[in-house]
Amino acid sequence: MGFGKDFLWGAASAAYQVEGAYDEDGKGMGIWDVLSQGHVKHGENGNVACDHYHRYKEDVAIMKRLGLKAYRFSVSWPRIQPREGEVNEKGIRFYQNLVEELLDAGITPMCTLFHWNLPMWLHGKGGWRNPQISRYFAEYTKIVVEALSHKVSWWMTVNEPLSFLMAGYIGGAHAPFERLENPEDFRTLPGELTKNVLLAHGRAVETIRAHALLPSHVGVALNGDCYFPWEETKEGIREAREKTFGGEQGFTGIRWWADPMILGTAPETLAGAISPEEMAIICQPLDFLGYNCYNAANYNEPWEPGARNTHVYPGQPRTAMDWPVTPDILYWAARFFHERYGLPLVITENGMANLDFVMSDGRVHDPQRIEFLKGYLGGVKRAVEEGIPVAGYLYWSILDNFEWAEGYDKRFGLVYVDYRTQKRTLKDSALWYAGVIAENGSGL
Repeated sequence: MGFGKDFLWGAASAAYQVEGAYDEDGKGMGIWDVLSQGHVKHGENGNVACDHYHRYKEDVAIMKRLGLKAYRFSVSWPRIQPREGEVNEKGIRFYQNLVEELLDAGITPMCTLFHWNLPMWLHGKGGWRNPQISRYFAEYTKIVVEALSHKVSWWMTVNEPLSFLMAGYIGGAHAPFERLENPEDFRTLPGELTKNVLLAHGRAVETIRAHALLPSHVGVALNGDCYFPWEETKEGIREAREKTFGGEQGFTGIRWWADPMILGTAPETLAGAISPEEMAIICQPLDFLGYNCYNAANYNEPWEPGARNTHVYPGQPRTAMDWPVTPDILYWAARFFHERYGLPLVITENGMANLDFVMSDGRVHDPQRIEFLKGYLGGVKRAVEEGIPVAGYLYWSILDNFEWAEGYDKRFGLVYVDYRTQKRTLKDSALWYAGVIAENGSGL
């Protein structure tokens, strides 16, 4: 069967990680702009990042050279609404210009509405703790949709709520760097935060459907634990499926997020926080499920102090983020998620951080990333050949960029960025990926 002619071979980025121009053209401050000092390695920040705000034409030209069919970008909420009730027309124009540049290059723009940099004015009202945030998000969504939907037809509401809630409001590793200290709060706060995000997602979908000018493909970009079978037997597959969807995994389970959004149901520990009326808002018809996947959960270390996962073996392959390399997981994610949710899947993020640098010949040789891609894309190909609807694969990321609390050391990009000069250098993996796209994955 192979990949269809409309398969979306692409790459992704996020506004705060690449744009820079943090205080230009009327942009307001976001939580990463203001609160990250003292929380990022080497004291770094995203004030300049890849300077994509000024260099987007150069970056789109690189995407065209690679033959990308799609580019997933996010809109900076503080750039659009610098203060409550205000709309920054210069911010809107930037994204209109970016979309026009992409379309002129033959690249499908895919827009994510929220990728973590919450406006400070909204943080001052409680951020994702505020029960009214879904209404603010719907208002912001309407502004973006009215500005872009005459040329953008692919939409994602939020990116990785598991990550920005767990790391931002419970673990304290990401903005707004709040840590849950009171054990009593664990009984209520995760459910309250989740409900607020789910309602924001639902209201955003309603808004897109009501105001988009082009027929829209609407989804969400989730992450969450997915397991592969240790042995590909009937029992091994059943066990992996049960571990992926079973039990009460809380925040880290994919069903904590996807079940309410897609099936209109919630895990038992969450169900009590959501009324039937709220669930009717949350559960909106979606056109695809986006999944950000870097590795299987099979090698996760247990939460219990002193416990260990006996499957973790010394010297197993890991990326520069210390994440295990588990190529088969994209196949099993596509299979399990389609069985449960019945939607086409888009791999909205997948990639690896590597120890990349410009070598003496002026090039960036990254054979580990090429091998990583061969394995993971092999899983996508297997899914497609079995008739599982996978609509696209978006490599994370197009450029080396600001990797949140890790600063600039962790390089995920297909394109190397020298942050001192902003010079771009295509890595070997970029050229390899261009070849995969040119032959539509037939050689994988």
